[in-house]
Amino acid sequence: MTTLLSTVSTICIVVIAISTLFLLYRAIKGPSNPDRAVALDTIGINLMAIAGILAIKLETQYFNDIILLIGILAFIGTVAIAKFLEKGVIIERSRD
Repeated sequence: MTTLLSTVSTICIVVIAISTLFLLYRAIKGPSNPDRAVALDTIGINLMAIAGILAIKLETQYFNDIILLIGILAFIGTVAIAKFLEKGVIIERSRD
């Protein structure tokens, strides 16, 4: 790997890690629950970006499965949080 690509990928990882720290603060102290949900979703996107940059930096394809797994879990989590914020429950049960 060239030194320029290595330097740029390292800078990108550091910037995304700092962004993730700010998002973690927003997820904990957010003014409202929707703000917390957006912060958690964006943390998942940042984790996918870090895994992608690490795959490029380490010249491996094994991180691609991790990226897909994080994406699926982030999507399911976002849908569950949205449903909870809208209806107050995640799994609806009819009492017949």
